[in-house]
Amino acid sequence: MAATTFEMDGSVMEGGGQILRVSAALSCIQGASIKINKIRAGRSTPGLRPQHLSGLELVRDLCNGNLEGATVGSSEITLTPGKIKGGNHIADTQTAGSVGLLMQISLPCAVFAQGPSELCLKGGTNAEMAPQIDYTMKVFKPIVERFGVQFDCDLRMRGYYPKGGGEVVLKVNPVKELSPINMTERGNITKIYGRAFVAGVLPFKLAKDMSTAAVRTIRKEIKDLYINIQSLQEKDKACGNGNGIIIIAESSTGCIFAGSSLGKKGVYADKVGIEAAEMLLRNIRHNGCVDEFLQDQLIIFMALANGTSRMRTGPVTLHTQTAIHVAEQLTNAKFVIRKAEDEHGNNDTYIIECQGVGATNPSL
Repeated sequence: MAATTFEMDGSVMEGGGQILRVSAALSCIQGASIKINKIRAGRSTPGLRPQHLSGLELVRDLCNGNLEGATVGSSEITLTPGKIKGGNHIADTQTAGSVGLLMQISLPCAVFAQGPSELCLKGGTNAEMAPQIDYTMKVFKPIVERFGVQFDCDLRMRGYYPKGGGEVVLKVNPVKELSPINMTERGNITKIYGRAFVAGVLPFKLAKDMSTAAVRTIRKEIKDLYINIQSLQEKDKACGNGNGIIIIAESSTGCIFAGSSLGKKGVYADKVGIEAAEMLLRNIRHNGCVDEFLQDQLIIFMALANGTSRMRTGPVTLHTQTAIHVAEQLTNAKFVIRKAEDEHGNNDTYIIECQGVGATNPSL
């Protein structure tokens, strides 16, 4: 039993599942119990949803811990972690709950495990209000690997709203400690590519329409780059019906940005394409090194790294402010946010700096 029990108010700031994910992961890594109350208090369906529950159970299993109050709808849980063992684990939301969010809570824990982990995550791979699995693999993975994180991500089945049914297998090797990152030079955009997909009964024409509209929108602003957005019909590896698009931009210094959107009933395909393109352009304009969705996902790694990390961003999101708040409450990490005062910055460019705690893996 851990000596300290941290208490976390789940309703502060962003007030959603993110507080739960960052708190549970940090509790697990530091071997300190945590009690989280007022979970998702501000949401239309407050308390734990199935995907939050499967994430917490996955962390409990990874660290041989004890979890109290964990039922759907519960507004208070207590997690008492043991040693992080690693090994093979399955987490199944049994809904279209996001596989990407299951990864957010479990990956940091698996990095500090005693041995390799294999995590089979089931749910939605391309779901609203969460990173699409393509984002996780093409944007998050290469950047988080700069901290020294080592993992493979095998996409076995795509799953869409409302059924889910997607499956991703994550293989994680533990590390001794995390290195800090320095992402402050944006460079020029050198490459833009992506995928527009349809799955199930939806016609292939939708993929083409999304892709064409996206390219047309980007062309208005970026005229001199070849834009390669593939249109795809998902056949064997897809469960259910869905359509969507993700567009990725890379810079000369290795920064990666994305814009994405999912189709909904009654929404024209070209509108979906335009939305993704505008999101990408918005994230390129601010001249940061990460997009608005990567910001908050890197905070926990910056907090745990051994040394000072710097990340150049656009406007700091509420999700990022929340992750920083949780990290500072639960660790000795210190974050400073300042405006980027250089010729490339504009009013919306910031530098997030963190003095990490240098967490080490006791078993390596």
